[in-house]
Amino acid sequence: MSQARIETGSNGRMEIHGDLNFASVALLWNASRQCLPEGDALDIDLSHVQRSDSAGLALLVECLRHARRAGKTIRFFNIPAQMLAIARVSALDEVLPLQRD
Repeated sequence: MSQARIETGSNGRMEIHGDLNFASVALLWNASRQCLPEGDALDIDLSHVQRSDSAGLALLVECLRHARRAGKTIRFFNIPAQMLAIARVSALDEVLPLQRD
């Protein structure tokens, strides 16, 4: 299991790395609120997520809510197939701003 972390990528996007599960998401959420970039848009790259369960998807929903409350636009790039499958079952793929790179 790989510990989840957030980094700023070379393209300016926030990158989520590691496994997203019940234990890691709570820690990641607390850390993410302190490193959100300034500006009107927030782009999050998920290509470095190795594994995810429904807690990972809950993190995306919470990021969306937080961005909307702050008046920011948010986009999620490169959602892993496992997360996308969970999103489709729950119809969150129609709610979350998922982008292809």
